Amino acid sequence: MEKNESQLYPRDEHSMLSEAELEKLGLRNQAPSPSVCTRIQKIRCSGSAAKSLLYQLLPILTWLPRYPVKEWLLKDIISGFSVGIMHLPQGLAYALLAGLPPVTGLYSSFYPVLLYFFFGTSRHISVGPFAVISVMIGSVTDSLEPSSKYLEITNDTNKTAIINYVQRDAARVELVAALTFLVGTFQVALGLLQFGFVAIYLSEPLVRGYTTAASVQVLISQLKYIFGFDVEEYSGPLSLIYTFLEICKRLPETNMGTLVTSLIAFVCILLVKMLNDRFAKKIPLPIPVELLTIIISTAISYGARLNTNFGISVVGDIPSGMRPPEVPNVNYFGKVVGNSFAIAMVGYVICISLGKIFALKHGYTVDSNQELIALGLSNFVGSFFQCYSISCSMSRSLVQESTGGHSQVAGLVSCLIILATILKIGELFYELPKAILAVIILANLKGMFKQFKDIPELWKSNFVDLLIWLVTFIATIVLNLDMGLGVAVVFSLLTVVFRTQMAQYSILGQVSKTGIYRNVAEYDKAEKIPGVTIFRSSATVYFANAELYAGALKKKCGVDVDNLIKRKKKALKKTEKKAKKEAKKEAKKNKKIVPEAINGCDFGNNNLGFIDIDMGAKSQEPSGDCNGGDLIVPEHNGSVKDLEPQINIQPQPCYKPTLESLGLEKPPLHSLILDFTPVNFVDTVCIKTLKNIFRDFREIEVDVYLVGCHASVITELERGSFFSETITKHHLFASVHDAVTYVTRKQGGNLPRTATAMLNTKM
Repeated sequence: MEKNESQLYPRDEHSMLSEAELEKLGLRNQAPSPSVCTRIQKIRCSGSAAKSLLYQLLPILTWLPRYPVKEWLLKDIISGFSVGIMHLPQGLAYALLAGLPPVTGLYSSFYPVLLYFFFGTSRHISVGPFAVISVMIGSVTDSLEPSSKYLEITNDTNKTAIINYVQRDAARVELVAALTFLVGTFQVALGLLQFGFVAIYLSEPLVRGYTTAASVQVLISQLKYIFGFDVEEYSGPLSLIYTFLEICKRLPETNMGTLVTSLIAFVCILLVKMLNDRFAKKIPLPIPVELLTIIISTAISYGARLNTNFGISVVGDIPSGMRPPEVPNVNYFGKVVGNSFAIAMVGYVICISLGKIFALKHGYTVDSNQELIALGLSNFVGSFFQCYSISCSMSRSLVQESTGGHSQVAGLVSCLIILATILKIGELFYELPKAILAVIILANLKGMFKQFKDIPELWKSNFVDLLIWLVTFIATIVLNLDMGLGVAVVFSLLTVVFRTQMAQYSILGQVSKTGIYRNVAEYDKAEKIPGVTIFRSSATVYFANAELYAGALKKKCGVDVDNLIKRKKKALKKTEKKAKKEAKKEAKKNKKIVPEAINGCDFGNNNLGFIDIDMGAKSQEPSGDCNGGDLIVPEHNGSVKDLEPQINIQPQPCYKPTLESLGLEKPPLHSLILDFTPVNFVDTVCIKTLKNIFRDFREIEVDVYLVGCHASVITELERGSFFSETITKHHLFASVHDAVTYVTRKQGGNLPRTATAMLNTKM
């Protein structure tokens, strides 16, 4: 029966395998790094590789030949028409937000969308002008090309100063074209270098806090159009606060006609949007309230001559037709390179986040690197046609998806509507009040302002994410959009470091007769193994927390390691000092004894007047058998012979003194097990810290073992010269239970019993 049990349950024998034995049994080998020739062969051009690259860069070649015309075409046309009539008012409004002529918003709603149709991988997002990107661009135009730079003195008697809007708008268009060119260059370069993963550094709380702060910036920037007066343009830190304070000071100058027009339009838009949300399932298409508002307000403004009679500011001339391409002005590159990188990252993160949401919902995948390339090409090519940087709009994307859109054919249809507007319809909006565009912008911020609900939710769920949200929001409000984003990213990354430095350190115990080990402070049934301490950190160990790890270990192991080592060193010094004193005493005695022994011998006629015997040197240099040296004396015939000393001189011991031999109490543990399961990498600081831990605990006669090391961690330990004659792979085990079993057997104690083992015994 015992023989059968040993055959059926060989667990105990193989569970004791150390890493060295496991590598020998499993024949571990390290895959050699590929040579340069091998890598060159992999990137060698071939017909299949070129075809694969072409399909990767042009996703339209993959899905368009298999496009189900009967099932999808009609829905895509309806969806594209719905999105197109949203593009028109939002393009005009967001151009105003960016400080540009309204027609640039129409251009940005056409060229980039057309390019994304060929290169994009998301089927449902609607790319084009977006409020957050527009306000980021607006901060650049206000700082580098402010209106005050284009003030001109009139020739009338009052000598009043007016703004030359034509020159200002032309300079801003050149500036934004250069900015958009760099944005596209950054995005294409990052996409080709497979850097699509950079989006992970902008976490969801960071993005939501940033877009919420940007929506506040949008709100304050549009108040001047709502109240109908001009304010001074500020840039840099605290610019938003200065702008808000000036708006408050100039409230008595409010144009009542503009304010009334804005309030009426705002209420109407909100009411219709609420109806669209409430009856979304009952009406086939949402009511295009923004387009209707633009048409109606333009008609009223034209009929009532609001600009002439009430001083309401209007959009003005919108040139019809397409503009020829122009090369961006390179003189602006050095001034906008930092802003362009920030806009590139924010625009990409918003697109990829929304694209992945729709892809998960509808069961397809979005290539993050290709999305970078698609957005980059849209911006890069658009910069030659007076477009500004684009991203994707949440409101338009939701409409495109909810109205049945299945592919980017819907985007192509929306392009045709915008094209018709650019060619013929745009000039009809000359009398459109700017306040209406501001109202459309504010009405579309409703979803972003709802993100303030994140604060109580994050307070309940994750305080660190709440800090990231709040720091991002406050930094963006106070420092402006570009510097606020930099501060937010740095703070978000620092929280990762802080979390590793504030790791939870725990002592593990065996959970009631199982092979599972848990924190003894959290599990009442987790019992410590006698003489064994199992230590675990919840974070990886590296340069930022290695010292904290070692300190927590020495604190939780129940032994004052440093104090015990210090006492041992003192005891060793005391013992050595005492041994030296005894050696000196013995040497003096031997000097007295040896002449007497020589005088008692008969040496014949040989007269030796002086014999020099260095006994002190002999007594302090133990021979191989640890005995004292022999004395050399002459024989009767004048030769020399060895003479055994009469008193045995005790040399220094050849063995290493133990704590007990030094009169010190041994620690209550004989083995320390470090659980490295949470550790996914080690650096040189960690390796040095581990060596110090092994050395210190070896000094107090405690064996140290590592368990749960991943293969990559073992490789890094090998490269870091961690293993030596004293630290071998026999100190590494695959699991905590394996190590506990090994050290228990080594100490001759009772093995930890598990439920499986007890069942086997009963059988």
